[in-house]
Amino acid sequence: SFMNSKKIKILITGGCGFVGSNLCIFLKNLGFKVFSLDNLSRKGSNINKKRLELKKIKNFKYDISNNKKIRLLPKFDFIIDCCAEPSVEASRKSDKDAIRVFKTNLEGTLNILLKCVKDSSKIIFLSSSRVYSIDSLNKLNKFKKIIKKPLKIKKSIDLKFDNRSPKTIYGFTKLASEELIKEFSYANKIKYIINRCGVISGPWQMGKVDQGFVSFFIWNILNKRNIKFIGYGGHGYQERDLLHIDDLNELILKQIRKFEKLHNKSFTVGGGEKNLISLKSLKIKIEKITGNKVKSIPVNSTSVYDIPYFLTNNNIIKKTYNWAPKKNINNILNDIYKWQIENTKFISKIFK
Repeated sequence: SFMNSKKIKILITGGCGFVGSNLCIFLKNLGFKVFSLDNLSRKGSNINKKRLELKKIKNFKYDISNNKKIRLLPKFDFIIDCCAEPSVEASRKSDKDAIRVFKTNLEGTLNILLKCVKDSSKIIFLSSSRVYSIDSLNKLNKFKKIIKKPLKIKKSIDLKFDNRSPKTIYGFTKLASEELIKEFSYANKIKYIINRCGVISGPWQMGKVDQGFVSFFIWNILNKRNIKFIGYGGHGYQERDLLHIDDLNELILKQIRKFEKLHNKSFTVGGGEKNLISLKSLKIKIEKITGNKVKSIPVNSTSVYDIPYFLTNNNIIKKTYNWAPKKNINNILNDIYKWQIENTKFISKIFK
């Protein structure tokens, strides 16, 4: 049965972030009643808030770790939790950063779950590919400190892959949130879906070195700035699979529509094998698109949090929802490039 979207109220946490804002606008265009929750602490979130305002989407400017405020929000049918302190490196930098990562990512999930219990709301949670063991991911590369030639690993990562620690404090908070959701589901009958997402890219991602790197690469090459290849000897052979935000939006729509029949499940979601690319190949592709050639600066030393490789296994999500990414790497790069060309003015203020 096709649901009447006009009657469905959805709260998207982190609604002024990259994933959240795109999802807000996508669902609003389909007639859902969409609301955002975002404390606007990040660079670029005010720009996204303006995009939401153009679509008459209200943002509640509260911190997700403020239980009193979350409790007093109106009732929603769905809460889609896209709110996270996404920087993997941030949690190592200072006490303040570690506490912020913990409060936003874990206490935030607790507050959303308590709200779901109160209102019988359903939750779709965006988790992360960083829940996996750093050691086991490095083992795929035989623990090589330096990667001098293209990787030959073909293993895709599914729910069964090792997720013992260490996995980054960020990854820990995401896995702990997953576990918390399952506890609440067991004890309070909350209905959930968990999506463990790999690298998501696309327009409106205000990229930085450690998060949104595709957007960051394009901006730098567009502006003829050199690119740093960081870690594993600095040759740029690390690999990731990339997922276009539009493809993620389509999947979440399917999950909302099929939710009554299909819930209390976890999935790995990413670009998959066709969208697996090394940093080096990424740079070459972007140089072709922009017509600019830049130098790559090798940075030899590897962060204790870095991983050489990640490839998402989409088999189960494909079977379950008949979903697969439609947009390939060239589509992703061209879409971001076009967006950056059209919005150079405000982007230059953000991408410092």
